[in-house]
Amino acid sequence: MAGRRHNTSSNRGLDGTVPPPEVDLSTPSIARSYDYILGGKEHFEVDRRITDAIYAAVPETGQIAKDNRNLLRRATRYLVGEAGIRQIIDLGSGLPTVGNVHEIAHSVDPGVRVVYVDNDPIVLAHGRALLSEENTTTVITADVRDPGSIFDNPAVTEFIDFDEPFAVMAVSILHHLTDDDAYATAEALKKQLTEGSYLLISNFLDDDEPRAKDLEKAFLEGGLGSGRFRTWAELRRFYEGLEMVEPGLVYGNDWRPDRLTLTDSPVHTLYAAGMGRK
Repeated sequence: MAGRRHNTSSNRGLDGTVPPPEVDLSTPSIARSYDYILGGKEHFEVDRRITDAIYAAVPETGQIAKDNRNLLRRATRYLVGEAGIRQIIDLGSGLPTVGNVHEIAHSVDPGVRVVYVDNDPIVLAHGRALLSEENTTTVITADVRDPGSIFDNPAVTEFIDFDEPFAVMAVSILHHLTDDDAYATAEALKKQLTEGSYLLISNFLDDDEPRAKDLEKAFLEGGLGSGRFRTWAELRRFYEGLEMVEPGLVYGNDWRPDRLTLTDSPVHTLYAAGMGRK
């Protein structure tokens, strides 16, 4: 677990930065809370407070974030190195951290184009600073529940050629949506995919383990207000109409593991992942 450092002024980040005026410090942010769990610096007291109930329910919660980050790395390497994808849209990308999608993709092919999408204005500010010298990667602010606004965004159409195959990553984002919004979003994303394109989804998993219910309650009641643990059957609905990439829908760490994948993760059964191809 990342150290819980609560001695910072509530309106400043750990490095003393003052947030942009449009940032609502009375409401926790998924992106900033995730950054805190991963040991980052771009979070505030409102974000740090909500982790207490989550860690109380499952002390190893931070490992889910790390395992999910590891999944993102493996999926990116598969898409670029094996599937031949040269265009990626990363939904709910969160704050920049080590091993961003564009860094992983560019280690295989520097020409891969990447668009990051998040609804947190801090993500946009940091993304622009990080990518100021990049000509193959950009970041936009948008709501994943409105895929049309993403795919019609001029910045996106400048980077992504929708006549060619591309990949959409919805990693750890749909479980923060209600069932109606999550399934509607997945359907809209699949409609946007051109033939030969891919959709990656990871989601909290309810596999009849008591900790799933405890952790879901902590997410919902601890202040974040979202964190839906779904069953295998509920998750399979996301991929209807797509051809599943081997090994299909599985525990996250069972999706194409490599030597860096934790084989004995204490939260192995609490999240799942799968990738489909249109």
